[in-house]
Amino acid sequence: MNEDFQHPDITENMLTAMNEIISSNRNKSGASITVLRECQNIVGYLPVQLIDYIGNKLNVASSELFGVASFYSLFSLIPKGRNTIRICLGTACYVKGIKEVLDRISNQYKIKEGETTPDRRFSLETVRCLGACGLAPVMVVNQDIHGAVSSDRVLDVVDRYK
Repeated sequence: MNEDFQHPDITENMLTAMNEIISSNRNKSGASITVLRECQNIVGYLPVQLIDYIGNKLNVASSELFGVASFYSLFSLIPKGRNTIRICLGTACYVKGIKEVLDRISNQYKIKEGETTPDRRFSLETVRCLGACGLAPVMVVNQDIHGAVSSDRVLDVVDRYK
């Protein structure tokens, strides 16, 4: 692997692809967000060591890149699961029992909001509204919308995702 950088979650092929992204954006004004986003798409998140590496290659202060990565919600500094579960905590969903659904998932997979299972199968997030109030209570797994979820059947739904 490249002597400049090693990380357990980053393969040599990933590093090669990221180096190409960095090289093609090196002299572009405002390239930081593009480079961070494209590198995150490859790795799945932005380890601090990768932010330092990108900063060095772009000749941008790591603190500036870290500020960007920690400010924008599209970036993650922690590993994400293969499947992201988003639970709606909006009023309609809350009134119809989404809290019990969230508790069931948390207890089954031993994760709290904002966490990822150790095997990286699931990441659990909550959102204020998914805009599907007529389907309340609602959760989204990856891009799949699941309406009228109940605490009784939520594990059957979630278990379909490997």
